[in-house]
Amino acid sequence: MGLEQVTDNLFAVWALTPGGAKLGRRLAEELLSADFFISDKLAGPAGPIEKVNTFSSLAAAVEANFFKYRGHVFIFAAGIAIRVIAGLLKSKTLDPAVVVMDEKGLHAVSLLSGHIGGANQLALTVSQITGAVPVITTATDVNHQPAIDVIAGNASLVIENPGQIKRINMGFIQNKRMKIYDPYSLIHPCLPKALVSLCPCDDPCLDVFCSDTIQSVPRETLIVRPVLLHLGIGCNRGTTSDEIISFVHKVLSKNKLSLISVCRLASIVVKADETGLLDCAKTLGRELKFYSGDELRTVKNIKTPSKMAEKYLGVKSVCEAAAILSSDRGCLVVPKKIKGNVTLAAARTRPVCLSSEPDLVTGIT
Repeated sequence: MGLEQVTDNLFAVWALTPGGAKLGRRLAEELLSADFFISDKLAGPAGPIEKVNTFSSLAAAVEANFFKYRGHVFIFAAGIAIRVIAGLLKSKTLDPAVVVMDEKGLHAVSLLSGHIGGANQLALTVSQITGAVPVITTATDVNHQPAIDVIAGNASLVIENPGQIKRINMGFIQNKRMKIYDPYSLIHPCLPKALVSLCPCDDPCLDVFCSDTIQSVPRETLIVRPVLLHLGIGCNRGTTSDEIISFVHKVLSKNKLSLISVCRLASIVVKADETGLLDCAKTLGRELKFYSGDELRTVKNIKTPSKMAEKYLGVKSVCEAAAILSSDRGCLVVPKKIKGNVTLAAARTRPVCLSSEPDLVTGIT
């Protein structure tokens, strides 16, 4: 049987043979948040287990479920795994982790998405459970050097141009000092000091740019985006999603802020049924949160209060207050802007810096 489009669990464990089914059952029981997939011919020997999924065609079952999980553990030959997933792969930033194990549990091979997808860590985890030898082949790991994609993933950062990951990691392997712009101290505290040179954003030889702002950087620069921005949006009844989205892009562009860094949209609860706003959030792929009038009134530092909002909604502000609340009362970086039927403001969550020391370039703490 197949799973629903959205699964509650993070991992899937797959088995084809009786020995693999026995090992898979153990893994599915001990891994946190795991579903178990077995051939329908093995359903009896595997015995009852929560959320057992049987399949008659391995290829069809993997294809239907590949992107529904963060990671997969395939307990069968690596060759079978490669043939099954080869046509499903998209990119290193999107593909789930894949670990391959033999049915005796002797080895756990990190096969796909070792860094961003977390296959290296998954291989280590299943090895701790089963006693298998973890097999990890990524160059940074075998050379005991940091990997920029792992650091970004651990800090919930988004890599805008993943094609440059290889160049940065190769620099670390070669012990090169990398020039980094990191005003929020999200990357450089995780790196050995010998590998870091903190630089301003306009350095012509910049290697890594980590910010939610849009700047002109060299083509080879790795761009890493912290997801810190929250957009508060107000609109008249019946406003289309196209009008809202167009204004979002215009405001972000004018203020040199990256859409990739937008975490969430927010508004007042009376707009919870506003189709244009709901469709906007869906199109942009962002969560949309609504606040009550009482919640919005708790925000006192409103830069541009609205007499109309106060008259009809009982609040001095919708977009500014919603942005500030959504950002956990962060800093308002774009005060209310108005165009047509839409109002928009942006606030930035205070970054959770990995170091308490001031940034050597900007002085931000």
